[in-house]
Amino acid sequence: MYNTVIGTDIEKAKALLEAGELVAIPTETVYGLAANGFSEAAIAKIYAAKNRPQFNPLILHVANLEQAQKLVTEIPEACERLMQALSPGPITYLLPKSALVPDLVTAGSSRVAIRIPNHAMALDLLSRLDFPLAAPSANPSGYVSPVSADHVMQGLHGKIPYILDGGSCHVGLESTIVGFENNEVIIHRLGGISAEQITTITGVEVKTSLSHASPTAPGQLKSHYATSKPLLIGDVEQLINDFIGKKIGLLMFDQSAGVAAEKEILLSPSGSLEEAAAGLFRAMRLLDQSDLDVILAERFPDMGIGRAINDRLERAAYIGD
Repeated sequence: MYNTVIGTDIEKAKALLEAGELVAIPTETVYGLAANGFSEAAIAKIYAAKNRPQFNPLILHVANLEQAQKLVTEIPEACERLMQALSPGPITYLLPKSALVPDLVTAGSSRVAIRIPNHAMALDLLSRLDFPLAAPSANPSGYVSPVSADHVMQGLHGKIPYILDGGSCHVGLESTIVGFENNEVIIHRLGGISAEQITTITGVEVKTSLSHASPTAPGQLKSHYATSKPLLIGDVEQLINDFIGKKIGLLMFDQSAGVAAEKEILLSPSGSLEEAAAGLFRAMRLLDQSDLDVILAERFPDMGIGRAINDRLERAAYIGD
């Protein structure tokens, strides 16, 4: 049991990570629960702290392309183009791993997920280390991802020694994960970079392969990002009829549902999908912590980062087959 502390001391975070401890770190997407990516003992602590299934792989975070190259055996041309255009940024590359990468990171897969985060504090920390950081989201497995240091504290207090506070995450959704097979780019997780952006940069056909039952990349489990209150996604005006007499929270895009509810959150009155994505997890947590019986969310426009928002809502709403 730790006395978990929130602070901004990068040298303290570095020392703890070098000692095999866990540290929550900020990125532009969500906060990550970081450990020495070369130490299986340290990585095992991530799975224990999160209660995360060990068949669910982890992302390795690095400071630059030079560090990334040591962790893989090849980088396809399409990947090089994406790295030049989008990294640092909210995109993760699934590539053939080198012998340096422990099997526990990849859950036995021959491919490793690698990302260069676009966050000054995270990059500063990574540049001071001689190992990459394995870092899934810094929350109990399956719950809504954290976008502030306080969110991390709510979920992992007593389980880790230190939370490096880098402010609120400005993207607010996890990174897009892309792989490369037979001259195709394959999206394994929808996220902060859209398929349209990837196509424009690579000039290569983009496919989507979300393997929820047996994850081939991090963040693919079908039941994920879940609130403790029931969450349903669809036509709010129709859904609300099933909960007459209940305390209802509404999660809307840019316009009010115009129906009676205990609480309603508009994610972007201006109609910006990027603004909505940045506020999604914070809004889900706020509604979950309110005195409500159920949360109803509308489906977002099926374009750009709107697809990733719908993906997160659908998996938060998933209750099993």
